[in-house]
Amino acid sequence: MALAERISRALLSVLDYLNKSISNFKNEDEKAFFSDVWHVAAELEYTLFLLSLIVGNENNTSQTKLNHELKSLPTDQVMLKVKDLVSEAQESIRNGDFMKAYKSAYLARHYVFRVQESLTEKKRETDRGKK
Repeated sequence: MALAERISRALLSVLDYLNKSISNFKNEDEKAFFSDVWHVAAELEYTLFLLSLIVGNENNTSQTKLNHELKSLPTDQVMLKVKDLVSEAQESIRNGDFMKAYKSAYLARHYVFRVQESLTEKKRETDRGKK
């Protein structure tokens, strides 16, 4: 299987878990949402690894602009932004622009990590309240 095909399949897996996570968030199933977000992050890491094999040392993400306003957005809106970024990465793969795909996936992973941090912080606060 070609590397580009593996990347495409990984991105499809990301979208599948993203859709599940958004659904679980709407249904207030925190445990399933947390699990799906973890899978989204793992698949994005795998995607970035595969993309790095193609773009090599070109993957300079220091020029990638992070949207710090997303930190104040509700979680479901951040996840929708992640979905948009993953779709952009898919389109870039189809167009053969692997560097752009890398940057989109990198941003998506960054925002998913922010969601994970928020979930972990919320869990800690809940655990403290139980003691």
